[in-house]
Formats: sequence, C-alpha cells, structure tokens
Amino acid sequence: MTAAKTLLIVYHSHTGGTRQMVDAACAGAASADSGVAVRLLHAPQAQAADVLAADGYLFATPENLAAVSGLLKDFFDRTYYAALDQINGRPYATLVCAGSDGTNAARQIARIATGWRLRQVADPLIVCTHAQTPEAILAPKQIASADLERCRALGEAMAAGLGMGVF
Repeated sequence: MTAAKTLLIVYHSHTGGTRQMVDAACAGAASADSGVAVRLLHAPQAQAADVLAADGYLFATPENLAAVSGLLKDFFDRTYYAALDQINGRPYATLVCAGSDGTNAARQIARIATGWRLRQVADPLIVCTHAQTPEAILAPKQIASADLERCRALGEAMAAGLGMGVF
C-alpha cells in the first residue's frame, strides 16, 4: 500500500486576511476526498523536516511593503538549504493577501521555489484588499466570499492533483 501524500500549507497572517484564505484552501483540500493529508503550519512553526516530509506545498503570505512577510521569509531562510536538491519537482502554489498589488510577493516566492526546483502548478492567487492608509492596512481584514471560493478551489485542486498523481 502506498503511503498517503501530504500537502503542506505554510502561512503567515497579521490582520487575518491570509488566514481566511488559508482556511478556505484547507477546506477545499479536505473536500477533495483524495486521501491527501493536509498539514497547516504557521511559518514560525514550520521546519525543514516538514518540508522534506511533504509531497506538495501551498505558501501563503500577506504583502508587506511589496514583499513576503518577514515570518514567511524567515521560514524560507531556515529551511532552504536543508531541503535543497531533496524536493525537486514537487508541486507548489501561492496565496497572497495584498493591499495594492501582490505581484512582487508572489515573484519572491517563485524565485525561492525555482531555487528549490519546485514545479508551479497554478498561477499565484492574489487577493487585493485595496488597503492604502495606515489604518486600513493595520485593520482586521474580511475576505470576500468570491475570493475565498477561489482559495477553496485551489486547495481542492492541489489535493486532487496530489491524490491522483497528476503532480
């Protein structure tokens, strides 16, 4: 019998937007009925052993100053070399909760994933909250149901693809 595959979701959320996106992706992955185990880890908790043990990845971050959050960057800093050349070809996707754009944060993750030789299986899913003032940026976020549905669909697709061996 083949061991169950694991989808590792590593995230950071400061104002709750990214966490809502991740929760929706987790719900989608669970609904796929694929037999894929979902591991959800806050970036400071995730270790290189978690990366090595997973079969696919979903990385989620808020956009902070047009970049990934410091805690997600710290996760990559702590795990990068321990996983280098050991996870080649594994699939990944990205969630970004952005205030204005999000593309640079997505690009940063793509560059790290390229170094890890991961395979991007979906375009980055960027949700823009349009928070532009200090008050709006720091306020708790409420992600629209249509955007949460896109996150749920991505989680479902990731788990289904892993479960079927598509990637």
